[in-house]
Amino acid sequence: MKTLLGSLSVLMVLAWGWDIVNAVPAAGPHQLWIARQEALYLSGLLSIAMMSLAMFLATRPVWLELPLGGMDRIYRTHKWAGILAVSFAASHWLIEMSDDILKSMIGREGRVPKEKYVGFLEVLRDLAKDMGEWAIYAVLAMLVITLWKKVPYRTWRFLHRAMPVLYLMLAFHAALLAPRDYWLQPVGALLAVLLVAGVYGAIHSMLGGIGRSRLATGNIVAIENPSDDITTVRCHLAPGWHGHHPGQFAFVTFDDNEGAHPFTIASADQGDNVISFQIKALGDYTRGLARRLQPGQMVRVEGPYGRFDIARRNPRARHIWIAGGIGVTPFLAWLESLQGKPELVPEADLHYCTRDQARDSFVPRLESLCAGLPGIRLHIHDARQGAILKADALGATKDTEIWFCGPSGLGNALRNGIRAMGWTPRFHQEAFEMR
Repeated sequence: MKTLLGSLSVLMVLAWGWDIVNAVPAAGPHQLWIARQEALYLSGLLSIAMMSLAMFLATRPVWLELPLGGMDRIYRTHKWAGILAVSFAASHWLIEMSDDILKSMIGREGRVPKEKYVGFLEVLRDLAKDMGEWAIYAVLAMLVITLWKKVPYRTWRFLHRAMPVLYLMLAFHAALLAPRDYWLQPVGALLAVLLVAGVYGAIHSMLGGIGRSRLATGNIVAIENPSDDITTVRCHLAPGWHGHHPGQFAFVTFDDNEGAHPFTIASADQGDNVISFQIKALGDYTRGLARRLQPGQMVRVEGPYGRFDIARRNPRARHIWIAGGIGVTPFLAWLESLQGKPELVPEADLHYCTRDQARDSFVPRLESLCAGLPGIRLHIHDARQGAILKADALGATKDTEIWFCGPSGLGNALRNGIRAMGWTPRFHQEAFEMR
């Protein structure tokens, strides 16, 4: 994520700098006015670059899962590209508003002369300026709503539908107000590529094309409540479902008004188009899910996505698998897929962290699955009994491969502990946060 965002930023700065180096020096303008104008251009370029990236990534491009590490990381990059885009847009707006300050400091003399346009093009530029200002106010409000987790998901999702329209307004603003000489420079070529990618993403989203090629319909065949806060939903999907790898997730729609939610597929692919989800009550929607669902109800499943795949493990490494709470679901699929296949079972230590082992419905399931897999050593860490998993208990080395799925706090604590002890294992962790 950081590499992609940083590379795009550097590329845009270099393209902007190329234009400055090759520009003919203007006679007369005060240096502060020139600095303000170039800062205005740069902040606008960085903003539209990040917003174009965010809009393109919103289309869920599966071909980027390999280089970016999975759809979960694509969405994390999408989120941070959006945050950076709005931050640069705010800077762009503040710089635009600074002209009164400069007038009071050095006067109107020495201002950079404006490019002259006439006729319909001038009308379009005036419209683009107004549209950009309106859109900036809207995306600033959207950023606040996105980061304020108290706003219900349904409300956020409804408002988020406006983002493609807002992007098109900002793309129109950028294309019309970019300096004329940009289109003969590398900065113009880069801007054009980004705008095309972003406009494609916006239109694709508005037409409902996101995920359409990976969408399957089906019906719920069984609903269970193994514990008060867990709902097991088993679905049978139509032939449009092309199967999944253990550890992948899907976007599931039980209710059109609520929309799709990402859930890990908690079962192995048996070739019968039956998949199951273990859904933890984490919010208003998931807490009441068991009461709203019933066998026979239609469901839409889009996917599969993700790279948390047992097939990607290094067979020569020592394996440590760590699950925390509902993060056990990909490992359930892993273990289920290995049943009756002794030649595929790796040597691995599976650590499961739970708040209360006696009341945890996943513990018997794990014990049953591991009983048929001698190579898997199961370790239960019961927080109620004071058994908290620490990094020094893992015995990780540079030849170790760690697969983690669970609360981010636990993952960060283990990572920091491993780093503090000088160990350098490969650490796979899903960034499962779509908002």
